[in-house]
Amino acid sequence: MNIRFSLLMIGFLMIGSACKKELSLEEQLEKDIEIIKEYIADQNLTALETSSGLHYVINELGTGNHPLSNDNVTVRYKGYTTNGNVFDQSDAGGATFNLQQVIKGWTEGIPKFKEGGKGILLIPSKLGYGEKGGGSIPPNTVLIFEVDLLTIVQ
Repeated sequence: MNIRFSLLMIGFLMIGSACKKELSLEEQLEKDIEIIKEYIADQNLTALETSSGLHYVINELGTGNHPLSNDNVTVRYKGYTTNGNVFDQSDAGGATFNLQQVIKGWTEGIPKFKEGGKGILLIPSKLGYGEKGGGSIPPNTVLIFEVDLLTIVQ
């Protein structure tokens, strides 16, 4: 009787693990966009969406130039997940980096602002840290960044 029970339990475990299906990239993007749209509605934001799934809110467009996707920029920012957990933020002076050396959501999103612009980037996981995650950020996590584009560094 114990052998039958053990075999039955092993069968249930195998079926259960076989049912845990990984989402395809397209399915994960759809899930992320649902999460982003729910967040936008809950926060009463007005956001624009790009074809990649990036959503952004322009609170202040700014008065300077738009950076190009390969420019060096100084940005003051705060990054958090949809549940409000802050995972990174700059100091008041901002951080300087090249837009080719950051996550794809920043490479695409920061050029939506002009120097002096402020807003929010809502980034699906494929434009963030993807299925592997990074540091304290779990895999397939939607990222939110409050950004203030201080300058384009010449």
